[in-house]
Amino acid sequence: MDAVRGITIGPIENALHPNAGYGSRPYDRTLRECSQMGATWVALTPFGRVMNLEGRGVDPTFEAPFEENKKSIARAVAMAHARGLRVMLVPHLWVESGEWRALIDPKTDAGWEAWAKSYADFVLAWARVAEESHVDLFSVGVELRSWVTTPRAPSFLDVVRQIRAIYTGPLTYSANWDDVDDTVILGEIDVIGVNAFYPLADKDGAPLAELLKGGERVRDKLRTLAVAWQKPVVFTEIGYTTRPNPAVHPWEWPDAMKGVTVDQVAQAEAYHALIAPMRDEPWFLGFFVWRVYADPEDVSQEAEWGFSPRGKLSELVMRDAFASRFAHDRTTAIPGFPPAAREPGFFP
Repeated sequence: MDAVRGITIGPIENALHPNAGYGSRPYDRTLRECSQMGATWVALTPFGRVMNLEGRGVDPTFEAPFEENKKSIARAVAMAHARGLRVMLVPHLWVESGEWRALIDPKTDAGWEAWAKSYADFVLAWARVAEESHVDLFSVGVELRSWVTTPRAPSFLDVVRQIRAIYTGPLTYSANWDDVDDTVILGEIDVIGVNAFYPLADKDGAPLAELLKGGERVRDKLRTLAVAWQKPVVFTEIGYTTRPNPAVHPWEWPDAMKGVTVDQVAQAEAYHALIAPMRDEPWFLGFFVWRVYADPEDVSQEAEWGFSPRGKLSELVMRDAFASRFAHDRTTAIPGFPPAAREPGFFP
């Protein structure tokens, strides 16, 4: 199986834009653009809503009724498959308070038990959609640091095992880049997933050569992780915003900054510096770019200095990366790595 060359397609996160989300005609145009760019995979991110970090439960409704969203995702998966694209499904959490989902903490044992049940209900519903739609890869969670890196992790393992009973394809988990080493559930999944917003330099104005050294440090660190777990690694998200020095603090969203300017060269160099050192590593399964949107014409979802590479210099970097050879393209077997759950030869 060739390496993953993927793009995340985000939903239209505004109920004021009907008929433009997953499974719509505009979404089909986005699929066509992804294919033309050279992508072989897309990731879809249906959201559930969490009010704050108290973790009182997941509301599966996001912008549209849950039953409607499930049908839209099933239609979106079928449309991607019809275009020859594989699909990773990533049930995601939207925290209404604007805080980071990694810090959800119900505090008490009873609170955690209720949270685990609510999250399980949410993610298992999407696992059923994934199985019925023949999704190619399923992420069991996204950036749940307070759960999967702590003594609370056994209750998350229970959720993963419930997912296994429903979905027969391969599983990943989308760990944040700075806590994947501490994620104790990696033995229960097939592929180590990393939301790879790695800083590649520690000061502004770093030249490309320095950024590439940063990418090499990321490669070396992840090689150690892959060997330790004997599992391949996929970047479930990579992204750099279109502003000066995005590789210093990639996770910072410029909304809170003053005087933001657009810098396409800086974004393109950051993408190149992260991807280039990974291509010769047989344990590196590939990556998903964060992100474009279900309606390619709707620019209201993100400012010009946002993450999307569409129509920017970084799109050329993505096209080159998608067209290049990866070591994993030539890999047929690596001793100790798990077999595919759905398709022989998918994973080494």
